[in-house]
Formats: sequence, structure tokens, C-alpha cells
Amino acid sequence: MAILASVVLELVVEKSVNPGGEEAGFFTVAVAAPVIEEAAKGLFLLLMMTGVRRNELNSLTDCLVYAGVTAAGFAWLEDIFYIADGGSLAGSLGTAAMRLVMGPFAHPLFTTFTGIGVYFALQHRNTWVRLGCVLLGYLGAVIMHALWNGSALVSVGAYFGLYVVWMMPVFGLAIALAVHSRRREQRIVAEKVPGMVAAGLITPAEAVWLGSISSRKQAVAAATRFGGRAAGSGVKKFAVQAVELAFVRDRIDRGFGDARVSALLQEEVDGLVASRAAAGPALHWLNGFRPQPR
Repeated sequence: MAILASVVLELVVEKSVNPGGEEAGFFTVAVAAPVIEEAAKGLFLLLMMTGVRRNELNSLTDCLVYAGVTAAGFAWLEDIFYIADGGSLAGSLGTAAMRLVMGPFAHPLFTTFTGIGVYFALQHRNTWVRLGCVLLGYLGAVIMHALWNGSALVSVGAYFGLYVVWMMPVFGLAIALAVHSRRREQRIVAEKVPGMVAAGLITPAEAVWLGSISSRKQAVAAATRFGGRAAGSGVKKFAVQAVELAFVRDRIDRGFGDARVSALLQEEVDGLVASRAAAGPALHWLNGFRPQPR
């Protein structure tokens, strides 16, 4: 839907500013396309901020993943259109090299800014502050996109210069931000695990390996060796439910609890109990499991 809406709107803009032109003009490529395409991709995240799907945006990692996957799908279809429109084999190969080798992560990187804006918006109650966070994130995505598109029209030197001096460092910062988010996510789960033990939802032995990403992976692998894929799948689902419960508990502890979140908390508790019953034998065997430090 995002690529379809973008193509239609960009054609309308091009016909308005450049009637009779055979190729897209600078305004369409460097200004209209970034504004339209980043809005189309970001709309998915805005829709997720409403209704039950809001529950899937528990952390910055979630926002980055949904933004990146949406943009990757957008880029995949757009690349097909551009490569097919090469006019010749040499033209198509050149386009493929530029888009698939030089800039495969360009669109996900742009929309990452919108994802960051959405994440910070979800940390506030004030509607205007939320709107401001989303707009700032969207503006960052548009500026990145516009610089990328504009440099390609200026010259080859400008394109490669921007790539090395600007795009690569920002991409590195995005990776560092994602790693930091994962570590913060791990700390949140580790902080909430003792409360689950006190509530009788998990055992002290399970708390040992539920507190970190690497130890959860080790536990799933051990359960798979013990009882096959079904056992490993059951333990993985149990771990996922514990993580989801930790995030809901954290949301309430940060003052974002309401009737809907309280109902979600009970739903996650019920899910954890159900997953425990399904993975009972494997979890019982894991009582003696101790993860190896990494």
C-alpha cells in the first residue's frame, strides 16, 4: 500500500510541476518523493500506535524493527520497478549495482528516524508532545531521504561523498542505538523477573536463565536436546511470554497504567501460566539448568 500510494502521488506531483516532461524533475526526486514516501512508510507505525497493536511497541527495538521491515519491503518493490525500467541490460545492471550494492539499507535507515520518533512519542502522555516527537522523527527521515536522492542527481562525486561522509556514519550510529536498546530491554526483563518469582509465576531456577537474551537461547537449545523441537518451542514460548509480561509491568511501573493496560497485564499473566502448562516437562527438566556465561 505504501509503494502504491507513493507512485500515484509522485506521478500527480510530477504532472503538476513538470507537465510534458519525460523524466522526473529535481523537485519530484529530491523533495516530493522523500516527503511522500516517508509519510507512506511511517503511516504503518502511526496505525500501530492505535488499538491493540500498540501492545507490540514495547521498546525502541520494536519500533526500529517494524520501521525497518516496512521500509525493506518498500525498497524491495521500488528496486524492482527501477531495475525493470533500466531501458537496456547495461542500464538495469547499473541501477541494480547502485540500489542493491550501494544502498540496500537506505530506506530502512531513513524510516528508522520515524521509528525513533514514535518510540519517544509513546513515552509521553501529552498529545502535543507526542505529535512533536513523531513530526521530528518524520522530518529526520525526510531530510536523510532528500539528501540521498538529491546527491544522486547532482553528481557521482556528490553521491559517493555523501555516502562515505554522512550515510555510513549515521548507519553505524543506528546500529549502535539498536544494540543499546537491546541491552536496555534485557535490563528491564532482569529487573522484573524477581517480581514474577515473588508472584509464583516462575521458579527461582527459571529466573536464572530468563534474565538475559543469551541464557534464554541456551535454555531453548537445552530443552530441544532434551525433548526435541516441540520441547524447545514450548520453552521459547514460555520465555517470550515472560518478556512480554515484564514489558507490561514496566509500563505500569513508569506510570502508564490504565484499565486497558491492567487488562493486558492479566492477559499476559494468563498467557504465561498457559505456556508453563504446555512446556511443563521441559521446564521441570530445566530446573537443574545453569546457563554458561558469555
